[in-house]
Amino acid sequence: MPSITLEHITKVYEGGVVAVRELDLHVQDGEFLVLVGASGSGKSTVLRVIAGLERVTAGRVRIGDRDVTDVPPQDRDLAMVFQNYALYPHLTVRENLGFGLEMRKVPRAEMRRRVDDVAASLGLGELLQRKPAALSGGQRQRVALGRAIVREPLAFLFDEPLSNLDAKLRVHTRAELVRLHRQLGSTMVYVTHDQVEAMTMGQRIALLHQGQLQQLAPPIQLYDAPANRTVAGFIGSPPMNFFPGRADRAFGTPSFRGCGFQLPLDREPPTPAIVLGIRPEHLHIVSETAPHHLAGRITVVEPLGSETLIYATAAEGEDVAVRVPGRAAAAVDDNIFLAIDPAHIHVFDEATGARI
Repeated sequence: MPSITLEHITKVYEGGVVAVRELDLHVQDGEFLVLVGASGSGKSTVLRVIAGLERVTAGRVRIGDRDVTDVPPQDRDLAMVFQNYALYPHLTVRENLGFGLEMRKVPRAEMRRRVDDVAASLGLGELLQRKPAALSGGQRQRVALGRAIVREPLAFLFDEPLSNLDAKLRVHTRAELVRLHRQLGSTMVYVTHDQVEAMTMGQRIALLHQGQLQQLAPPIQLYDAPANRTVAGFIGSPPMNFFPGRADRAFGTPSFRGCGFQLPLDREPPTPAIVLGIRPEHLHIVSETAPHHLAGRITVVEPLGSETLIYATAAEGEDVAVRVPGRAAAAVDDNIFLAIDPAHIHVFDEATGARI
């Protein structure tokens, strides 16, 4: 399966709206890459540029060694699965699966073999004579996936294909897609706004913000070492807590001071104006306050059984999220004191947002 390369891609829509700006991106041969970002980040535009459904304003698109920048969609040999299933309502599941092959005049015996193989792998074997109206949402999504797989394209493009499914079915279908990728070994580019999908499915994640690539890395690297505040605030649920403050040497060593507490740093930041980041699971409830503890008042308690999420307002008005394993004896309006794990802090430049 070929790689996909975007070189200095810019896409400007009518009215001067810049959807993608100077994007360089390389999807490796056989890789499952996830494009993730908030609404309006440009991720769907990037996918449509790869598919040929959007013409680039500047830059080049390559599939393997072939420059396809000006090649129409039907000649790129890519299969795309959309959020809406786009099935033909008057055709059976078998006819929907084989429609693309029939248009390409694939011999009937070969077409039947491919459809049967794909239907078996997706659990559609008993549904081949049904029409879409007689299928559940999850079954329709599997037909849409099967229609793409049966073509045996150079690469697969997925545009938020699971967003119409209920929560339980999304979990099942995520696992099914990962299994299919291992089975097929195909190059896959998957667009989602759901960070859970991104973290659990992608071999690498490309996080976009306002049309620009913020970080491209394996999921755990984005979580453990975000390149900037944008990445740190997007990856993780609840998101990372941020505390603005200043770096000084009031105690003889580099320290963070702000939001009513102070904390030693392992090295002196290049700028005094910094933001301290700490994930909710790296805050620990303590019984009394100290200069290096964060104090606040609880505003929301969410018991989830295996864990409890606690939201509080700190002394200087900052919102704080805490993840506590198991059950927590906490109530709204209680005072809360939090110890910060210094081994898991993140420091960002307040002006640029870049990780220090």
